[in-house]
Amino acid sequence: MTINLFDDASWMSLRPLTFTRPVANLRIGILTIAEKWAKYLKAGYGFQTQDYLSVKFAPKSNTSLFINGSVCPDEDLLNAVTALKAGEVLLAGDVVLAFNNNGGLTWQEAKKQLKPVDYGLNFIKISYPEHIFGNNPAEIRKDFKLLTEGRTSAAISSTNQLLGNDIFLEEGAKVECSVLNSGYGPIYIGKNAEVWEGSLIRGSFALCENSSIKMGAKIYSGTTIGPNSRAGGEINNAVIWGNSAKGHEGYLGNSVMGEWCNIGADTNNSNLKNNYAEVKLYDYESEKLRNTNLQFCGLIMADHAKSGINTMFNTGSVVGVGANVFGAGFPPHHIADFAWGGAAGFDTYKLHKMFETTEKVFARKDVAFNEVEKNILTKVFELTESYRRF
Repeated sequence: MTINLFDDASWMSLRPLTFTRPVANLRIGILTIAEKWAKYLKAGYGFQTQDYLSVKFAPKSNTSLFINGSVCPDEDLLNAVTALKAGEVLLAGDVVLAFNNNGGLTWQEAKKQLKPVDYGLNFIKISYPEHIFGNNPAEIRKDFKLLTEGRTSAAISSTNQLLGNDIFLEEGAKVECSVLNSGYGPIYIGKNAEVWEGSLIRGSFALCENSSIKMGAKIYSGTTIGPNSRAGGEINNAVIWGNSAKGHEGYLGNSVMGEWCNIGADTNNSNLKNNYAEVKLYDYESEKLRNTNLQFCGLIMADHAKSGINTMFNTGSVVGVGANVFGAGFPPHHIADFAWGGAAGFDTYKLHKMFETTEKVFARKDVAFNEVEKNILTKVFELTESYRRF
């Protein structure tokens, strides 16, 4: 069985996180949305996404089942999707959840042309960046059950203090001299991941494959550290996609970090305004601030972004793809894609200079910075030119 996960209008509202990926490639819980559907359905998967992303995130041919990539699966939704007959589209109000068709329709065409099937139950849809950390605790619980049910954890060292029974270590995972409290949610430690001595971890929490938590880290509920990453300091209800580093002291809370990011030592983000007002985030479509209706909302950082030591991010900061932020003072709430600078002002981070750095970053992970990656970033550079008003 194969499926294609399609981008609906959420691809636009989730920018800058989606400039470099389809919506279904976002990580929430332990897995990406695409990986969740594939594991539940025991299916191969592809993507129906923007043309410039399709070389890396290709569609599957010879498949008739198309699923909304912004929607997280659950048992009720799985039953409804798998029950779809040829020529049917599953709708929740105006939202196209899935459709079954061999004709290669877009989701907009499916909504108009296929026979509607109404879905009246609740579901989790990721339409804005804050929905990722907001729904992360629930998705960690679901993914933990999906990945561990019927399996036995690897041995957990007796040097640790364990609270609760929902702790699972994959093969090769190491945890020593740390406190793991799963009384508030499950704790998942992925294959060959490592928690260094003196760490304090409260579930729900996921540390994915080949990642590490540094000594003395304080990790609070609702946090995911994606694969091949390193984290330290204080982290609360944050999602790091993977291949990124927040390795030093400093606070990251109610936040999302993309892939290939690095946060310098003692970088902090504010997640609560001094007047306790609701937080607003920059919206790429309107080019204005959008009210999240949240009191707690921190940093949204897109792929390849970096910050220097002692960077201070305002409440509700949005940092674009490839931005490099440094210097004293608070930078603005929106830092444009491929911006270079800080509170004192910005210049454009020249693409060839950004590529020089990125090639070194990839090499550290033994990954080739190939033409596919360069072409995607070149297209994003072009798409975001109007936001760089320096």
